[in-house]
Amino acid sequence: MHLIVDANIPAAEACFSAFGRVTRLPGREITQAHLREADALIVRSVTPVNEALLAGTPVRFVGTCTIGTDHIDRDYLAAHGIGFASAPGCNAEAVADYVLSTLLTLAERDGKPLLERRVGVVGAGNVGARVQARLQGLGLEVWVCDPPRAEREGGAGFAGLDTLIERCDVLCLHTPLVKEGRHATRHLLNARRIAALAPHSVVLNAGRGDCIDGQALYQRLAEQGDITAALDVWESEPGIDAALHQQAAIATPHIAGYSLDGKLRGSLMIHQALAGHLGAPSALTLDAICPPPVLAALTLAEALPVEEALRLCARAVYDTRRDHDALCRRAACEGMTAGFDACRAAYPLRREFATLSVQLQGDARVLVAPLRAAGFQVR
Repeated sequence: MHLIVDANIPAAEACFSAFGRVTRLPGREITQAHLREADALIVRSVTPVNEALLAGTPVRFVGTCTIGTDHIDRDYLAAHGIGFASAPGCNAEAVADYVLSTLLTLAERDGKPLLERRVGVVGAGNVGARVQARLQGLGLEVWVCDPPRAEREGGAGFAGLDTLIERCDVLCLHTPLVKEGRHATRHLLNARRIAALAPHSVVLNAGRGDCIDGQALYQRLAEQGDITAALDVWESEPGIDAALHQQAAIATPHIAGYSLDGKLRGSLMIHQALAGHLGAPSALTLDAICPPPVLAALTLAEALPVEEALRLCARAVYDTRRDHDALCRRAACEGMTAGFDACRAAYPLRREFATLSVQLQGDARVLVAPLRAAGFQVR
């Protein structure tokens, strides 16, 4: 069996070499010619998988080690009997870490405590539900918009997007890209809704870039400058709008879910799906492919203000400013498109909040609840 695997997928040999020969290629460079003798294709989000790529190839299984599937033509796969699997939820914890790190950074810059904010979460799936739970655990008032879930669950606990815009001063988008139908999400945050955002609002998008009208957001930022944007996803990636990039307070290259832990979960989930597709037993576990964290423990000997403690622990594990600065440097030196991809390809090792054990001594014990709510181990 011959498997073509995106070069950015970690533990590819450990997860896939048991099935056959593994060839690793940059995701954006995979072509039909590479697949002429391939039996399986394992990708991430940068490889469009459709008829143009697969027609006339012997590929019988496609796996994407990501939660999103809008880069996959699933109808084509189904029509041609090609097995498919994705990795829903694999990086949800990492994205929740990103959101909390970013909001804490913006609160520090703006001087308005995060704990005093009212947050709207748009899209309460694997990621959004975790963001909601963490923020509510910290005591924030959180409003949730998720029309498909509201329909399935009777509507209780959900509100419309316009209500969130009216009542919240932070809007976190975690929606998939749905191009058609009643629940289409392309330009969900459109020019009218962007204009309706109250001054000093924060818009954070770690879902899909096309869910925001980027030109309308740019105009609000450039002409009025009274709201704040934190963007990890963009229209037309990797050739993103350089003008919008310059206006964003936090601008990162679609890496919110790029923790090592999340990537390895994705690799393992596709390994397990391929094993099932082939009817082959597998005993591989996450512990077998996941190394110990470099920083495993941290001790706080005295109490700190809650947000200061949260920032200290968060930055010990992951600091969103690193990724913002890296994209700025790369874009300046290599151009926006090349710089965007270079940041992703050379992404540094990153672990999740849950890998850090925080020991609290003395009066620092008052921080047990907020640190646990944020996702850290506490002892």
